[in-house]
Amino acid sequence: MGDAEREAVADGPGRGLRAAAGAGAAAGTGADVAAGPGVGAGRASGAGAGSAVGTGTAARDGAGAADASARLLKLFEARRLTPTQRRIAHCLVRKADEAPFLSSVEVAELAGVSQPSVTRFAVALGFDGYPALRRHLREVAPAQFPPDAAGYNEYQQAVHAEIENLRHLAALLADPGPVARAGTVLAASRPLPVLGLRAAGAQARGFAYFAAKVHPDVRLLDEGGTMLGDRIDAAVRAGASALLCFALPRHPREVVDALAYARQAGLTVVAVADSAFAPVAAHSDLLLPAAVGTGLAFDTACAPMLLGRVLLESMCDALPDPQARLEEFDARAAARGVFVE
Repeated sequence: MGDAEREAVADGPGRGLRAAAGAGAAAGTGADVAAGPGVGAGRASGAGAGSAVGTGTAARDGAGAADASARLLKLFEARRLTPTQRRIAHCLVRKADEAPFLSSVEVAELAGVSQPSVTRFAVALGFDGYPALRRHLREVAPAQFPPDAAGYNEYQQAVHAEIENLRHLAALLADPGPVARAGTVLAASRPLPVLGLRAAGAQARGFAYFAAKVHPDVRLLDEGGTMLGDRIDAAVRAGASALLCFALPRHPREVVDALAYARQAGLTVVAVADSAFAPVAAHSDLLLPAAVGTGLAFDTACAPMLLGRVLLESMCDALPDPQARLEEFDARAAARGVFVE
């Protein structure tokens, strides 16, 4: 009997084989990943933290969602996963509300992989097949809905989903270590290139705009093409030691290529991405995850934007006298009449 057929038989309350969660994450991408409470930051195989909100579903209870997501992520990060398996894990995390009820065929369609790949993913985690993994998901990540969830329209659902993304981000920031390390690395880079293409361009521009008020040399890289490598080279020649990248779906191939090139050039790559399963994880030294909302026609990125501001605050803490730079900017802006009071 195949795995897809075994799903149709009784899915009783008995536990499947559990995968060992492990104290340390397996080495894979080489990126330090900020994980949830009780998980910490460590070397992960593209796993770590990501979205805890499914598409088109009502918001869950904040504390319960963060706790269930942390346990689910710990299960994934305790194994060395192939790129295909990371796609499946990414899909399950993004569909955390629905994951315990999806068949292997549905997971395969959502992740864009074959059904046997889903079966192999479950076995790689230590289960005897996908049905056992699904039973486990029902235990560690049960769906939780507020009593009035049925009354939400699609616009309200999108807002509540973003609220849940922010709650999950708050839970991740309970361990400020990864953000503090990232702020120190970025503050020390002269100049500081900030990369963001397509959907992530707005996040990169926003960060660069404010960072330029306190950092002496910020270089925005928001245009792709062959000159992108030239601009990375120029930053390295000028003394840059790090690069900040904002990476959001859909992930442009040239962003992945640019990060690989930047690391080859000796830059430390800090990435803000929608999930630690994102394609940029393999080319990031420190990845900070913040989920995007997927309930509307176009993704919403409140959590990545807020994480960018948190990273700015951390960078200010590591810079020499950022307040003096802000006061100098304000004085010059007032003299030029830049802002209307």
